[in-house]
Amino acid sequence: MDLKNDTALITGSSGGIGEEFALQLARRQVNLVLVARRADKLAELRSRLLGISPGLEIDVVAADLSHPGSAADLASKVDDLGRRVDILINNAGVGLHGDFAGQDAAANAAQIQLNCVTLVELTALYLPAMIKAGHGLVLNVASTAAFQPTPGMAVYGATKAFVLSFTEALWKEANGSGVRVLALCPGATETEFFARTGEDFLTSGRQTSKQVVDTAMAALDKSSPSVVSGLKNALLATGYRFTPRRLMLEVSQQLLKSN
Repeated sequence: MDLKNDTALITGSSGGIGEEFALQLARRQVNLVLVARRADKLAELRSRLLGISPGLEIDVVAADLSHPGSAADLASKVDDLGRRVDILINNAGVGLHGDFAGQDAAANAAQIQLNCVTLVELTALYLPAMIKAGHGLVLNVASTAAFQPTPGMAVYGATKAFVLSFTEALWKEANGSGVRVLALCPGATETEFFARTGEDFLTSGRQTSKQVVDTAMAALDKSSPSVVSGLKNALLATGYRFTPRRLMLEVSQQLLKSN
């Protein structure tokens, strides 16, 4: 897929998978709008990317997308920058670890807002123009948690199941329009995600952000609605379809236990 001279809006771009998307797209001569909460990290990344590709247009927007109305606020700021978004990468996400009954209700509401609501709203804001232009890319970062319930991260798994279902449905709706829609499903990845949960789990077999983004970029020229990063993760995602539900829940709970 030829992305040169397009403009990509990447949420959650101050580290991990989002930062790696920015690096790889910059090398492809894609202009960038980088969005995350940490303005200092965004400024550092912008300087780094301009060192790689000096001719790019790179803007940064510090925003917390876990609040209602944040998608519209972000779109307004992007409009003020005079940018047209050709590529939308909904990467920002958060996960709470632990039993649901012990979690803060407001924190779970913010998790749903960020992982689902803002993602849908940003897609609604940018996908119609892509379809009208007959060109574009919407890439939503789901997770291998989308393929089965996740006791110990019940809300997180449910949000990622939503993202996967929503994105695959959009893939079908956009088929033939010239717009590529893809759900990326990473497994455990070596990012700040685990540190933010305050727990240590899924410590073995983690992929790097580069491995995950390499998988996504390779999938752009294929026709599938979703892609799982890593052979082991793909096998597990497929295997869950044939696993009895009670056994699946037991396995999933054991995998997500703190070390």
